Amino acid sequence: MKKYSKIVLAGGSGQIGTALVEYYKDIAQSIVILSRAPEKHEGNIHTLTWDGKTLGSWAKELDGADMLINLAGKNVNCRYNKKNCEEIINSRVNSINVLTDAIKLCKTQPKLYIQSASATIYRHAEDRPMTEENGEIGEGFSVGVCKIWESTFWEQTKQFTQMRKAVLRISLVFGPKEGVFPRLKNLVKFGLGGKQGNGKQMVSWIHEKDVAGIVDWIATHPEIEGTFNCTSPTPVNNKAMMQIIRKACGMPIGLPAPTLLLEAGAILIGTETELILKSRWVLPDKILKTGYQFLFPEMKTAVAEIISGK
Repeated sequence: MKKYSKIVLAGGSGQIGTALVEYYKDIAQSIVILSRAPEKHEGNIHTLTWDGKTLGSWAKELDGADMLINLAGKNVNCRYNKKNCEEIINSRVNSINVLTDAIKLCKTQPKLYIQSASATIYRHAEDRPMTEENGEIGEGFSVGVCKIWESTFWEQTKQFTQMRKAVLRISLVFGPKEGVFPRLKNLVKFGLGGKQGNGKQMVSWIHEKDVAGIVDWIATHPEIEGTFNCTSPTPVNNKAMMQIIRKACGMPIGLPAPTLLLEAGAILIGTETELILKSRWVLPDKILKTGYQFLFPEMKTAVAEIISGK
């Protein structure tokens, strides 16, 4: 008997979705991934096509699901021009809207709906950590996206009174194959793994296995709902992070990247320096109070595990 009958991952073909599939594939009878990629079926894992804004035959998969997890949204690793900004916002809002329409068609609503969000909703913080209770919401485009993202979710789902809901404000996710960590590791290997900017900016991070662990923890504790910071309890500053990765890779030196160089490089590779230079000092206060125990609370052990390939 499997622990779960069906889990639906909307926008589940990225890093977090892949980590969730790996975590749940042996304990769920069926995993359904809604993706723009071609349809594919491998054992109990089924990929169905959707465009993130239009109802389709995929909608019936939500009926009676144990969990619906929405990970959809354009990657923010791009320049914030008008076109990209519109796509970043619309991809998030549209996915919530169409999933709302799909839930309305269900005879039996999903038991739990988890919406991904971002820990970048808080202000640049070098003075103190941000928790769900005392965190200060920041300003600017990326924060505005987060506010729209979350408010749309809560507004659209308030009609579903029998369905449990949770929002995860996810920090930088560390994993071996996708996301930020392979890029940081490559910088280190090429001798460029020094501090970025002044190195004082705080880095809130989380191992991808703990993202999956937190999702499972919420799923198995029916009293848990609301908004949660999904991040390790031990953030470090940028300088310390790069030192940890250099040591794990056996690289004794790393050239620093001054702010001006980062700004020029960001233009060349089509991204924004905010992704590197904003100080995200965020603590997972609420999830810790529920009793969740992190698999990788310390960056040193998380990095060592990822590099070892275990």
